Amino acid sequence: MTILRADHALTDLLRALQIDVITAHRTQVTTEWVDMDYVPEYNKLYYIMDGEGWLKVDSQEMLPSPGEICLMPAFTKQSYSVIKGKKPFLKYWCHFTASIGPFDLFQWIGVPLRIVLADQEEMTAMFKLLVSLRQSDSVISRLREKAIMLEIIARYLEHVPITILQHRSEDLKRIQFIQAYIDSHMAGHLRVEDMAKAAHLHPNYFIAYFKKHFGVPPLKYVSRKRVDKAKILLSTTTQSIKEIADQIGFKETNHFAKFFRKETGQSPTEYRTLHT
Repeated sequence: MTILRADHALTDLLRALQIDVITAHRTQVTTEWVDMDYVPEYNKLYYIMDGEGWLKVDSQEMLPSPGEICLMPAFTKQSYSVIKGKKPFLKYWCHFTASIGPFDLFQWIGVPLRIVLADQEEMTAMFKLLVSLRQSDSVISRLREKAIMLEIIARYLEHVPITILQHRSEDLKRIQFIQAYIDSHMAGHLRVEDMAKAAHLHPNYFIAYFKKHFGVPPLKYVSRKRVDKAKILLSTTTQSIKEIADQIGFKETNHFAKFFRKETGQSPTEYRTLHT
């Protein structure tokens, strides 16, 4: 598995990422703050503002300092407590899910559980806004908190190397094969039956497997990939509309134009004019 292919596969998986904020608070921890060996079905982030405390994720113990942020991934055994004789944590914290199909994001990728932030003022402002949004019941607040949570996750991930977890490697290899098959057959008539046969799966199982891992049905994904390739060719080449249509599986230019307008709201010519 090359780094480039792994990045490509993970990028496509992330397009199906769904964020849900469960709760968010700023808390001065009391001396009764303790829990041992529980396994939550959601992720947690602790952003330490002051004080000291003890965290454990599976076998990894942490004593984070102010200015650090700690990830407590879903479906891991967790413990936490104050440290006797030490000032307890003052922290921002949140519970959230970050799902790719039926899996949590951090079941796919591995990252360090503890980082020191370079942009502490910005992170403090984002957590403050997240907590404020959680106090509102409006639909707009629910949308905005998803955006803020996604930005917080992105800020966390940009500080660390991201690796594909070994126990997901077999799924990733199959996903990469399916992606490569679709890319190499883009100019032809891509049928679910042919994709399933190439992946050595029964068509019914293939459809369920595909939707589980990509978040959309196979033909919807193929349409999206065709639109993506058409956009690139329209904005970076001087090829004719007919030549581009041929490359993404449309023998009739009119059919391609109708498809492109349905997917983007613009004709191919309009898109090219605006993006070149």
